[in-house]
Amino acid sequence: MPKTAADYRGDVKPVWCPGCGDFAVLAAIQRSLAAQEIDPSKLVVCSGIGCSGRTPAFLKCYGFHGVHGRVLPTAMGVKLANPELTVLAVGGDGDGLAIGAGHFPHACRRNIDITYIMLDNNIYGLTKGQFSPTSLPAEATASTPYGNIEAELDPILLAITYNATFVARVFSGNPSHMAQIITQAVQHKGFSFIQAISPCLTFAYPYDHYAPRVKMIPEDHDPGNRYAAVQLAMDRQWILLGVFYRDAEAADFGARLEAIAQEAARRAPADLQSILARYE
Repeated sequence: MPKTAADYRGDVKPVWCPGCGDFAVLAAIQRSLAAQEIDPSKLVVCSGIGCSGRTPAFLKCYGFHGVHGRVLPTAMGVKLANPELTVLAVGGDGDGLAIGAGHFPHACRRNIDITYIMLDNNIYGLTKGQFSPTSLPAEATASTPYGNIEAELDPILLAITYNATFVARVFSGNPSHMAQIITQAVQHKGFSFIQAISPCLTFAYPYDHYAPRVKMIPEDHDPGNRYAAVQLAMDRQWILLGVFYRDAEAADFGARLEAIAQEAARRAPADLQSILARYE
């Protein structure tokens, strides 16, 4: 029988605030997994700290709820330990761009075959509404009552700059499109990054804050053109949705590692003799 989204529902029911965008992200993940008929016993979802950190408990799979900012090294370690697994990393904007920001560029450049979904609500929701790295300038929050004085980070621009080989943005207001993009990301051979705009109705912006500015990336955009992807990402008039950049030719980390292992096995006897000769 074909799998359905229900086949990926965990035993723990979601406890997010009513209307939270994370519900749509969870549903989109389940729909994507069902469409691909991924075996739950071959699936691992890692998470960081924050509202999105609870995601693995709501899915039927193996899960790892790590410490703050460490979702990417955990997910990369799981994939390297068992390349046969499908590995998803789920974390918030604060988790990934503040304390975890140091891991982001290295995950992108290594191109390990995992999918990283950053649930971005422009706020620290779990700790009651402090400003985050993606909060807009002048925005009043629990920790910036007179307005945020810092410039925001753009995770799409960062991912493209850091050499991620799949970079996309989705919106909780369109879960069907979100499921399609997640499927593309999982099937991409290499590091896939998705910024999921996930509204926090309790401490940040409602859906109608984003909806008037949301627009699909033009159909004539070439996702293989990195320069064009950067130009799209710098558009401040619209919140563009879809795939900004995709490099289908770059070898993923596992393929490069396997090539080195084969070369080392071929050269090992001669290399060993050469090393031993130095000490004769």
